[in-house]
Amino acid sequence: MAHSKLIKHDDDYRLIMVKIDSLMAKGSDKISKKDLTEIKRLALAAQEYEQSKYKIDLPTTFTGMLEMKMYELKLKQKDLAEKLGISTAKLSLILNGKQKPDVAFLKAAHKELRIDATFLLENA
Repeated sequence: MAHSKLIKHDDDYRLIMVKIDSLMAKGSDKISKKDLTEIKRLALAAQEYEQSKYKIDLPTTFTGMLEMKMYELKLKQKDLAEKLGISTAKLSLILNGKQKPDVAFLKAAHKELRIDATFLLENA
C-alpha cells in the first residue's frame, strides 16, 4: 500500500502520530518486530505527508545557499572552508558579504556542494 494513501488530511496525520507514540511508548524491551514494522510504515507515511504539505523554498541568496548546504551537510564554518579549499577567514568574509567569491571558490562550491552553476553565476 502506498504511504500517501494513509494520510489525506491533517486529522489522519494526527491519528498516525498518536499511533506511533502509543507503539513507541511500549519501550524498546517490549516492542515486537511487528510493532517496529508498523512504526516504520506509519513514520514513512507521516514523512511523505509532511514533505508534500510543508515545502521549504530554496534560498534565493548566495549566502543563504551556503548556509543551507552547511546545515544539510552538518558542517561548521571551518569544515566548509576545508571542504572548499579556502581559509576560514576568507569564507567568513564571503559569508558576511565583505569579499566577493572568486572563480576557484565558485567552482569548488559547484563541485563540492553541488550548487547549480547558473544559481552561482546569478547570485554570487
